[in-house]
Amino acid sequence: MIETIDPLMLLWILLIGIIIGLVITLAFVYRVAVAPLRKKIKELQAEKQSQSTLYGLISEQFAPFMKYYPFNPENFRFIGTPIDGIQFEKDKVVFVEIKTHKSRLTPLQNHIKNLVKNKKVEWFEFKITK
Repeated sequence: MIETIDPLMLLWILLIGIIIGLVITLAFVYRVAVAPLRKKIKELQAEKQSQSTLYGLISEQFAPFMKYYPFNPENFRFIGTPIDGIQFEKDKVVFVEIKTHKSRLTPLQNHIKNLVKNKKVEWFEFKITK
């Protein structure tokens, strides 16, 4: 005696098979296509950040020689960190931080800026004796 399968049961089995097939296909597509693309995007973002940093470092070195720099570049002394340099004028000393594009002051640079603005700057002379 051969039993027949209920058509509704066949429909459910077919539907479950389709759903399982879709899940397996999506997992495969993610693993083969999406995951490598995400990795490549992260690599490109890191490379772009590295290039931006390098551009900023180079710009800091040459900024005092640009025609729109407001001081005499011969009186600029590059420090590098935590601020870019000091500009020595006849009537004042200016702490200079050069920024490119959207870069902002670091917390340490902000702290130094506040110290200067609040006149918390001193002169210290260190003598070496025998």
